[in-house]
Amino acid sequence: MTGDPEPISADARKALEQELSDLHEERKTVAATLKDSDEVGDRADQADEIQRADQLNRLDERIDRIEDRLRQAGIAGPVPTDKVGVGTTVTVRFADGTTDTLHIGEIADARDPKLVTSDSPLGRALLGRAPGDSVSYDAPDGEATAVVVSLGTPGDQG
Repeated sequence: MTGDPEPISADARKALEQELSDLHEERKTVAATLKDSDEVGDRADQADEIQRADQLNRLDERIDRIEDRLRQAGIAGPVPTDKVGVGTTVTVRFADGTTDTLHIGEIADARDPKLVTSDSPLGRALLGRAPGDSVSYDAPDGEATAVVVSLGTPGDQG
């Protein structure tokens, strides 16, 4: 990311809010299984308690990250239309001459094969770029390049 708070699209915000809701529910469920620390149990019980406590910590960390991200997005304002940001649809031309229209997203979504997360090598390279800009990024086969052709799709109004 660019260091400044990054805006996110309405769809990305909705997905993060749903994940946050799911995490809060999961946290309630896990917290309800923790025993009173005064209860004495065998080593297996203690190991289970430690595992659940670790799970609670992981859930709390993810909840904090999502809440921070949503706050930052609120400060950042709307998705930019003149440069690549989270929520932007961008057409890029790769070094081999192929072009592809991609969506820069906040979180991975297996249902969207054209989604590139903003924290992936290509996503980070594209953030803040405008049409005509060249980018370099780390690809599985080594460093790769691409050129930002346009923002949005022909049917977009901005």
